[in-house]
Amino acid sequence: MTVGVVMLVHTALHRAEQVIRHWSAAGCPVVIHVDKNVDRATYDDFVQQVADIPDVKFSKRHRCEWGTWGIVAATQSASRMMLDHFPDVRHVYLASGSCLPLRPVKDLMDYLKKRPRTDFIESATTADVPWTQGGLDFERFTLRFPFSWRKHRFLFDRYVEFQRRMKMYRRVPDGIVPHMGSQWWCLTRQTLSAILEDPDRPTYDVYFKRVWIPDESYFQTLVRLYSQHIESRSLTLSKFDYQGKPHIFYDDHLQLLRRSDCFVARKIWPDANRLYDNFLNEKNPLKGAEPNPGKIDRIFSKAVERRTRGRAGLFMQSRLPRPGHENGFTSAPYSVFEGFSDLFEDFEPWLARMTGTRVHGHLYAKDRVEFEGRQKTFSGALCDNPKLRDHHAQLFLVNLIWNTRGERQCFQFGPTDSQFISWDIAKDANAQISVITGAWAIPLFQSNRNFSDIRADAAELQRIESEHLNALRSPWAKAKVRIWTLADFIETPMEALQTVLDEMAAKNLRRVTEAPKMADLTGFGQFLQNLKNQGMHPYLMGDFPADNAPVAQRPTRRKPYLVR
Repeated sequence: MTVGVVMLVHTALHRAEQVIRHWSAAGCPVVIHVDKNVDRATYDDFVQQVADIPDVKFSKRHRCEWGTWGIVAATQSASRMMLDHFPDVRHVYLASGSCLPLRPVKDLMDYLKKRPRTDFIESATTADVPWTQGGLDFERFTLRFPFSWRKHRFLFDRYVEFQRRMKMYRRVPDGIVPHMGSQWWCLTRQTLSAILEDPDRPTYDVYFKRVWIPDESYFQTLVRLYSQHIESRSLTLSKFDYQGKPHIFYDDHLQLLRRSDCFVARKIWPDANRLYDNFLNEKNPLKGAEPNPGKIDRIFSKAVERRTRGRAGLFMQSRLPRPGHENGFTSAPYSVFEGFSDLFEDFEPWLARMTGTRVHGHLYAKDRVEFEGRQKTFSGALCDNPKLRDHHAQLFLVNLIWNTRGERQCFQFGPTDSQFISWDIAKDANAQISVITGAWAIPLFQSNRNFSDIRADAAELQRIESEHLNALRSPWAKAKVRIWTLADFIETPMEALQTVLDEMAAKNLRRVTEAPKMADLTGFGQFLQNLKNQGMHPYLMGDFPADNAPVAQRPTRRKPYLVR
């Protein structure tokens, strides 16, 4: 049994010549169609180059443009010549000039010899596949497409709109159900001849000439009329990206292509010397191994995901994604503490000691960036200049988290800081935000300033924190948020601190037995009452009595004693 190869060539003719010699050396006749867009001199030179190869013929030339009838007409002409001139051919394999055999041709012959009546062609109805790109699935069979989508996009789109508006739908010829699939097939002589010699072929040809991308539907539809046994898959490895464009294989895909066990791959980069040298000299057959492109599907799926979504917390320098369309605002979990450094005098070193994390001060303080240890520069060449930080405050945080992947970052935040990231951290699923509302009043209480100035600042800070809390409580917030009023927190500080540390999932963390030193709040209740007396209502602190506020302390354990 002989396998005949129909090859459609339009570029990289020197590579096509290599592959033709490879097919011919294995005993396969080859019929070549050269795109009419190739100039005559180049065509004549190519014919001369392969003139010494036996059983090679050239078919009538057609002008081939993507998505148009010319590709189908070229395939018909070359297939007809194959059947007429090579009566020993039992399977016809359709390939392109950029296709490369991955396994010895003898392996393909043996595989087809065991399946003499099987047609290998992807053939599925539009309702069963998600392949279609550009918004046209079944409409490609009911509308007319006289204009090239690539060369005359405006006319293409306007004519589609006109047909939809005027309801100018075509009727599918009787007896066929439109199917779609890859254009690279391997058909038996019996099936292919039946398609080409069908008495209704003129009707089918007229119909498919105005179908969009007919090379993906003509043979895929008509094969259903005549085939005795269809394997709805292609023996050619052909992968497409999310835009429907074929993946191009390069030299570094060598092991990937070998792993697929496929007979032929498309589309090969013309300068992939390593691929051509290896596969065209392959001598070891895979002993009937079944082609299994599914082995590498996972890699392509990950490549498509990386291309369309990117990596979480990593943005291109050349452009930024639309807000809400990035694949994660940051790359790793981090913790934000609001009000804790106001209530506790040594909160930062205490938290670092308890959790082993990197604890910063107020990264968005207005006078400087308070990195851990008050460093002037930090990972990724981030500096403590507030102007540079505020030039793009969101990306400052994104870069900080990305540059320190594998190490949890913690920082302080409050109404005295720049508020550029208020909504961003609220909507970030990686953020763990713990808030003690009203704690910003403690530094005001401890300050030695005129009360009129303190009242003005308190009113402004309360307004800012109130807006921030609205963001944290909004339906768009995705962060893990826990909020206490100042009065509620100081009633049970140890329990609240334990809750925060548990949510951080700190490693090897025991029960909290040591609390940071709390600020002296003696007279704080009266301070809040004075603000009320001056006409400012400090409602974010919770319910503080006007007298001295009781500060919850860890109860002192009584010493054990012996009873006799």
